[in-house]
Amino acid sequence: MDRSGSLEALTKINTADILEALGLGRVRLGRGVLEMLCKPAARRFAREVFDYDEAVGRTCLCRGAAALVGRNVAGLQVSGVAHVPRGGPLLLVSNHPGLTDSVALFASLPRDDLRIVAADRPFLRAIKETSKRIIYLNERADFQITALREIVRRLNEGRAVLIFPGGRIEPDPSISDGASAALERWSKSLGLIVRLAKDVRVVTAIVRGVSSPSAQSHPLTKLRRDKKDRERLGAILQILMARYRSVSVKVAFGEPLTKAALLANGDDAESVRRVIIESARRLIEAPPTDWQPVVGGMCDAEVIRTSGIR
Repeated sequence: MDRSGSLEALTKINTADILEALGLGRVRLGRGVLEMLCKPAARRFAREVFDYDEAVGRTCLCRGAAALVGRNVAGLQVSGVAHVPRGGPLLLVSNHPGLTDSVALFASLPRDDLRIVAADRPFLRAIKETSKRIIYLNERADFQITALREIVRRLNEGRAVLIFPGGRIEPDPSISDGASAALERWSKSLGLIVRLAKDVRVVTAIVRGVSSPSAQSHPLTKLRRDKKDRERLGAILQILMARYRSVSVKVAFGEPLTKAALLANGDDAESVRRVIIESARRLIEAPPTDWQPVVGGMCDAEVIRTSGIR
């Protein structure tokens, strides 16, 4: 499929996502009119995403993401990037407070071998260069086992793997008191991955400042009764409406945890999960103060040299 056809396909996916976020996904009567109203915003975002994905193909995930972040937020800052090992098996574990946290992480990571664990969605399948770097999950048990094996295989090859163990949108630490409590929902598969992967190191990451309070309180969000649905709609509005993009995103990385340290309090999956959760909790409850701006992506050689990244 050429760019024009791919752009049209992604526009349709975006349009369906907007209607779903509004609670109108199952509406059939007058659907054509609803789609027509949503299409201009859906197409604008589709173009931005395709430009990003083409940049990923030309350069790398980090630089492509930095360009997309630059168009969607007022600023991106990072702390603790020197904690991220430049090579070897790395499991990066992050919270998931919004729709731009993923690209903020991509731009902040000094690794060009990253693989991302993500739910299987048509939107991700439509962006081909990024899709090549994704380990897909779905709800089927056999598929989950296949994904687990793929994660462990990539780690044993010495690659970096990014996982969002919350499995859904989580509270943004910058505007919600519930971010720390949400860590308790992180998947027990974290412990299983650590036990199966050889010489893996784990780095926790906490992203904050992704959500616009104004977008989250937009009158349209009142259309949804469920809190999660309101948060999702607010996130969609933030992407589609430029006036809600004046947020300053911060990504903090914790100190690397060796496999020996992770197994020190017990080699069962739950004990390992608890160590990882406590590392993330410290970043939420006692955030760092030494922030540096991300411009062009942290894979940039000069940024890496001056930051002391190893």
